[in-house]
Amino acid sequence: MADWLKILDDEIRAGNKMLKVVPKMLNDPEISLEQVKALFSELETQAQFVEKLKTALEAMGHDFPVVDRARALEGRYADLAATAAVKLKAMRG
Repeated sequence: MADWLKILDDEIRAGNKMLKVVPKMLNDPEISLEQVKALFSELETQAQFVEKLKTALEAMGHDFPVVDRARALEGRYADLAATAAVKLKAMRG
């Protein structure tokens, strides 16, 4: 059986790194509208995937620590997608 706590902890660490990298990318004056669109799309896709994963873990009756970590990971990607959406909106004027 998968060690969901380890998997989710690894993914949360990756999400934490992205919390630092994504704002730097979005603040780069050379970033194009197409790049921001692509970044937003990927972050939104990841947030939706993690939401489905969280729902599946809940339905399988996993312990609260597993579901809580999935919820935290979902929040990370939702926040990142929202940050990219703000930049996208600003670029579109």
